[in-house]
Amino acid sequence: MLKKFVAGLLLLCSAQVLANEVNVYSAREEQLIKPLLDAFSQDTGIKVNLVTGDDDPLLERLKREGANSPADVLIMADAGRLYRAAAAGSLQAIHSATLEQAIPANLRDPGKQWFGLTSRARVLFYNPATVQAAELSSYEDLADPKWRGRICVRSSNSIYNQSLLASIIAAHGAAQAEQWAQGLAANLARPPSGGDRDQIKAVAAGQCDIAIANTYYYAQMLYGSDASQKAAASKVKLLFPNQRDRGTHINISGAGVTKSAKNRENAIKLLEYMVLDDAQRWYSTTNGEYPAKRGIAASPQLQSWGNFKSDALNLVALGKNNAQAVQIMDKAGWR
Repeated sequence: MLKKFVAGLLLLCSAQVLANEVNVYSAREEQLIKPLLDAFSQDTGIKVNLVTGDDDPLLERLKREGANSPADVLIMADAGRLYRAAAAGSLQAIHSATLEQAIPANLRDPGKQWFGLTSRARVLFYNPATVQAAELSSYEDLADPKWRGRICVRSSNSIYNQSLLASIIAAHGAAQAEQWAQGLAANLARPPSGGDRDQIKAVAAGQCDIAIANTYYYAQMLYGSDASQKAAASKVKLLFPNQRDRGTHINISGAGVTKSAKNRENAIKLLEYMVLDDAQRWYSTTNGEYPAKRGIAASPQLQSWGNFKSDALNLVALGKNNAQAVQIMDKAGWR
């Protein structure tokens, strides 16, 4: 009898130990997320087991593991991929007044399967020696033949570019979006290559006059420790497009609780921790991202670029229009 009691007690204790952890699959680089996860563990006593990797392989791993997946939380760097995870049945709806009050409706899934944690704007960078700011006002301007051979952008494989085009589909319809993609492709200074930082560097080096890139890459270049990146970033100017109409395209990094979560309550606690005021400020100061939470000011560095109007489109549209955006890119020759 005593043996059974002791065995039961040990089993209960083991379950409690196991419950005091949370397993995270993250497509964000470790240095962009781990300090916050460490702070969560220190403040709550909940151990975080972190697995990082590229977006698509992580999504495929989660789908392949199914109900047996150890993952409790999925963190992605784009709303389009969060949409894919939800559509694949890999996430579950959660009810959190904290998250719903903190995150604007357009930065979260209407079905409550994922929530934005940070935001960034996909903006235009230009060489002030060859381009006047008055010549540019919108993404649509980039299809004008006057920019023939003067634009740099990364490839159509980039989810950031796919989401930008998905937002243009939402704004104008597929036919006009296709015309825009064809015009942009015809205006490229070189075949698309490299990441966002490379596009900014190309403008600084005179290889093109205009580039499309995310604001947080620019912030990390301009305020980081790499002298060559700082020098390149300082040679270009930033412009927030579409301030006269729908606003600048934005995207998010965000997270959801997996369908297979064994530590569901801890997973929700982690998401709620990541939208605390201090956590949002950390993201902005350290990573150069805009807070997703209502009422939290961006870092002084980001504020120095000025305020801007952002597109209020619900980011679910980026996922819904993704396949069509990829087809349009292929047809336009945007490789």
